[in-house]
Amino acid sequence: MKVLGIDIGGSAIKGAPVDITTGRLLAGRFKIETPLLLTPLEMADAAAMIAAHFRWKGPIGIGFPGVIHGGRILTSANLDKKFIGCDGIKLFAKATGLPVALTNDAAAAGLAEMKFGAGKDFGGKALMLTLGTGVGSVLFFRGSLFPCELGHLQMDGRDAEKRVAASVKQRKDLSWKQWGSRLNCYLETLEDILWPELIIIGGGISAKHDKFFKFLKPRAKLVPAEFLNEAGIVGAALWADKERHR
Repeated sequence: MKVLGIDIGGSAIKGAPVDITTGRLLAGRFKIETPLLLTPLEMADAAAMIAAHFRWKGPIGIGFPGVIHGGRILTSANLDKKFIGCDGIKLFAKATGLPVALTNDAAAAGLAEMKFGAGKDFGGKALMLTLGTGVGSVLFFRGSLFPCELGHLQMDGRDAEKRVAASVKQRKDLSWKQWGSRLNCYLETLEDILWPELIIIGGGISAKHDKFFKFLKPRAKLVPAEFLNEAGIVGAALWADKERHR
């Protein structure tokens, strides 16, 4: 089964066709930079451009950085606020002319890591964080998925993602030690609440985990994501397949 996976982020939208039996991308990622906030219609058009690029005619899975209930988008912390209240499935299906399944972007990334990546064959309680423009989060327990919004927990009087997202490190030109120390405090809080047995750190910055893991001292086993920036694409495709067989 082949599904087109699309990952919407705070600074880009990217996609590729995925073999959902192996988690392998069947072509190179097609990426559209979005330095300016796109309206829902503009973002839907960008998704349609990705589908057109691959001449896609089958199902599409989309990961969106916000709370998703059914097909409705309830939050949009790092994108246009006009997404709030949108029926995301109808929005993207109309633009692409194809069947669409929609899920939270971190939940999608987590699906990929738990099925094919760093969490494969792990049956305990796992927490995955995606560090990018914001902080995405998802919990897994014995294969069950629980999307979360832990990036909005308060830390020093602000949303935690305003302190520990990868974008914050870049914007404030923090050293690896400075940023890693912030991230360690955040992990300590999450561990006191959730007591995970495995923590997976994802997002593009996880490719440089050797630079900051030395500053993180969690109780749980700590590992970098294996799919890096492809996790959201692969997981979105997996979600579309799950929805198709629901």
